[in-house]
Amino acid sequence: MPGESVTPVEQFSLTLTRPQLKILYTVLKTYYDDLGHEESDIQEIVRSILARLPSEAEIRAIELKLDR
Repeated sequence: MPGESVTPVEQFSLTLTRPQLKILYTVLKTYYDDLGHEESDIQEIVRSILARLPSEAEIRAIELKLDR
């Protein structure tokens, strides 16, 4: 709207282990796939996050096992 100031978008960094990255990717991909067309604004945000992560093939290669 005219006269409103634009607030800069804050950016955050996050350090993840490989298993954490795989879980994050899987959660975001599942969430993205479950969104309907009426949620296109949210789809675009999730899509932009997924695009910054490693490829699906690289994610699938990550093993989920805990060091005990």
